[in-house]
Amino acid sequence: MDYLYFLANASVTLRTIDYLRSMDHAAGASLTVIHQIDGWIVKIRFPQPLEPKLHGNFRAFMSELGIAYEPEMRLKMVFWSLETGQSPVEVMRRYQVAVVSHGIPDTKDIEAFRQQFTRGLGYCPETLA
Repeated sequence: MDYLYFLANASVTLRTIDYLRSMDHAAGASLTVIHQIDGWIVKIRFPQPLEPKLHGNFRAFMSELGIAYEPEMRLKMVFWSLETGQSPVEVMRRYQVAVVSHGIPDTKDIEAFRQQFTRGLGYCPETLA
């Protein structure tokens, strides 16, 4: 089961990852994080459908942090390419997107991206706060 959300900044993206790691039933979940100029797109894939109560709780949590997202065709192709095993670097070059993380949810990827991006700019944009 897939969930796709648009999040405003890095802090809520990190909070999402922490929440996923705290969920007992999220073992085996995968996460894809894409950074865009105006925010973050997060795709969460659970290996099996969540029970109705867990599904409702998860959607409520995610709705507090961001908004459900319907990707344009280019991003659908990005997600499809990653799911078929193509390298994130290949996908970034082909579709001109910043794939920050793909696979097991890990906050280190987000933190490293944030540090490198702000170091290059010399300041911290709102989406990286």
